[in-house]
Amino acid sequence: MSWFEHGGSTIYYDDEGQGQPVLFLPGWSESIDDFASLRAALATRFRVISAELPGSGRSGPQPREYPSTYYHDDASSLLALIKGLGIAPAHVVGFSDGGEIALVMAEQDAPAVLTVSAWGAAASMVVPVEMIDMFATLIDSPPSGMEGFSEHLKATYGVDNARAMTRNVAVAWRAILTGGGDIARAAAGTIMAPTLLITGEQDFFAPPPVVSELAAAIPGARFEEVKGAGHSVHESHGDWLNQTIVGFIGEHTPTYQRA
Repeated sequence: MSWFEHGGSTIYYDDEGQGQPVLFLPGWSESIDDFASLRAALATRFRVISAELPGSGRSGPQPREYPSTYYHDDASSLLALIKGLGIAPAHVVGFSDGGEIALVMAEQDAPAVLTVSAWGAAASMVVPVEMIDMFATLIDSPPSGMEGFSEHLKATYGVDNARAMTRNVAVAWRAILTGGGDIARAAAGTIMAPTLLITGEQDFFAPPPVVSELAAAIPGARFEEVKGAGHSVHESHGDWLNQTIVGFIGEHTPTYQRA
């Protein structure tokens, strides 16, 4: 159990394994504990720093304000983390918001990022504003199909904190969308790190056509569409995802550091 302070954020992280460093970032509101299988697969060959995003899991502040710049703010904090730990440059692996932040990190500081592996990330806000509005009321009036997620947030964070989280992040998403939707897309051509982009066939947060077009804009990027999968590829195709990400990082790891 370790903590890192940067600006107004307190980042919780775990450090496991040995070898070339990998920073793993889960999605919004998630804990690194939800990704034990991937972390274990990575830790067999690499040193894995798994960090919970500011305002999510055990990281603070909670409840958090989400400015429209939060992806870039968090990228700066996580770059500070790997530099503070003395492990930059590092491979960066991320899911959903974690994947968006991984892409921004590669744009903000190219020498600090060895590779990017992301799933469920599109570098753009592409969901309709109506969905964002529904998310803002998720805790008190969850839409059909989102009741389980609403209950999970309440059980994990408490009703008041969960309500503030969903409302605050919805404000940021709406501002990003109305500002053109860009998160990391406009500067995608500047990403020099080898990049793997994965998305599910039915992922409405990161639709395959959007992610495929993003991959085409990043020099040498690899795109994988997972048939039959939604946003959470790690839940439906976990073994495949683990093998694919570990293999991709291994391809870009010096031979003498490989298992």
